[in-house]
Amino acid sequence: MHLLPYSLALSCLLFLVPESIAIPAPLPPSSPLSIPLVRRRPQRNTTDDWLKFHKDAVVAKYGLSSRQQRRASGLNLLANQGGDVSFYGSIAVGTPPVAFNVILDTGSSDLWLASSSSLTAASQGIPTFNSNASSTFKNLGTTFQIQYGSGAAEGFLGSDVVQMAGLSIQSQTFAVATATTSNLLTAPVSGLMGLAFESISSSRATPLWEALATTGALDKPLMAFQLTRFTNNPNAQELEPGGTFNLGAVNTSLFTGDIDYQPIPGGQGTYWIQELTGLTVNSNAVTLAAGTGSYAAIDTGTTLVIGPVDAIAGLYAQIPGSQALTGENAGYYIYPCNSAVNVTLRFGASTVSWPVSSADFMFQRNGNTCVGAFIALDTSASSGVPAWIVGDTFLKNVYSVYSAATPPAVGFATLSDVALAMNGKNAPAPSPTIGQIASATSQTTETGGLRDKSNGAPRGLSSGLEWVVAGAVVVAGGLML
Repeated sequence: MHLLPYSLALSCLLFLVPESIAIPAPLPPSSPLSIPLVRRRPQRNTTDDWLKFHKDAVVAKYGLSSRQQRRASGLNLLANQGGDVSFYGSIAVGTPPVAFNVILDTGSSDLWLASSSSLTAASQGIPTFNSNASSTFKNLGTTFQIQYGSGAAEGFLGSDVVQMAGLSIQSQTFAVATATTSNLLTAPVSGLMGLAFESISSSRATPLWEALATTGALDKPLMAFQLTRFTNNPNAQELEPGGTFNLGAVNTSLFTGDIDYQPIPGGQGTYWIQELTGLTVNSNAVTLAAGTGSYAAIDTGTTLVIGPVDAIAGLYAQIPGSQALTGENAGYYIYPCNSAVNVTLRFGASTVSWPVSSADFMFQRNGNTCVGAFIALDTSASSGVPAWIVGDTFLKNVYSVYSAATPPAVGFATLSDVALAMNGKNAPAPSPTIGQIASATSQTTETGGLRDKSNGAPRGLSSGLEWVVAGAVVVAGGLML
């Protein structure tokens, strides 16, 4: 079996979920779930390879190379080598159920796992899926191949019981990767779960979240992320609490005010699209293209913010001393680290502008010179790829909600003091367990998400070990690209 060549290695330094674990009965419908995440230690790299890695990963994920591909064939494991930029979650697959870690990615729509027949994965200690060990697995007889900036994977499509957060789909289609190029995965991550819409799925399977929503298993057809920041904490540990992934409801303890929903342009779900209608730097407006020229994919599976060449040049023109890099690092800009950089983004018809922390804007530092986290890439040659890709550089600054109601929309809200207090706050990571878990403190378990024993109200995220989860613990190990 021949796999496509690869140019650089992806790696994730994450922690292991128990290989086999008991799963409780699924929760009843209308049960919103709030799930703690774990953040990986920030390890900023100052080499050119670090910059090339991130740019190549965006190019591979969205098929921006000269060899055009369908978006769905460009899925990749969006892991960061030595950075504070990756999230993964616990799911269970098969009968009996086995737990696996998968990257959570709103910028793609397929679920895939490394197979036990993959010699490369097995030799690297990666937890793998054994289809022969599941009494409910069905081989669908369809081959697949996925190409990445770092390598490739190939195998076949199958279906089985897949569970997450106490909810399950009895016959979920996913890809089983029987062969992968070396270093494509690093233990304990076993694959990827896409959280965008079925229309961009390479397998044409309904994503797990969408299947749960359409079957009425969720109280509301939405999911939400709150991500923490440890990039500016020099004492950050290898794993830190990373926020929450909510399924079926929002967590009102994590944001204040209203959620500012803006509908997906055209109402058609592909990526979670928003139109970027406002961009300022130090209160100076940057000129943006109209309409589709400013469409943006809101992507938890991308660390940076990627935009058109002219708009990114206009952004850095407002930062004195900034300079475009060339060669392999073309698209990046450097600027004096002591420069004031206050960036805001506005979407759709909203009047609200959302700020980006200067700590998030600084992607890399080398002495007094910094590299910005907004980079320029031309996506116009790739059909269906938005002009902008808005990743965690922005998303760490807001509570983000992804609603499949009619019309489908993305919403942002201001982070609460409870959420902000998690930034840079060292704490034990929650245990990566599927099903109900009890914390180190005395609590009661309820089916409506995370509850305080005293009054049943959602609690603040002061420590990963202080939570009871009526479902799966979703953990995070850094973000991607």
